[in-house]
Amino acid sequence: MQRHASHLNIETGKQFVLGGQQRGAIRVKARNTGPVPVSVGERLPDGTVRELGRPEPRQATRLAFAAGSAALVRTLGERGAGLDVVITGIDVSYKMGMGYEDLKK
Repeated sequence: MQRHASHLNIETGKQFVLGGQQRGAIRVKARNTGPVPVSVGERLPDGTVRELGRPEPRQATRLAFAAGSAALVRTLGERGAGLDVVITGIDVSYKMGMGYEDLKK
């Protein structure tokens, strides 16, 4: 099992997207290091999105994402957010796309 640690900065009006085409399930340990709460969701392979949690500032959480699902993180405030994350899974280097996308209004 592989492991990857990273820090994320999430701007207002955008969401961070992790994964979406990986072969296996992934697990994420995250700590909200920013000044505002964040929403963490999962986009399933069929496009359905479900919210998994809303970590407050300084709060930590553990989440699991199915094979082929994408993790979605967005700020719930008027300010940017930050998270420290540790990602583990079958092969986190294979097709683990990461990037930002604009939130739909």
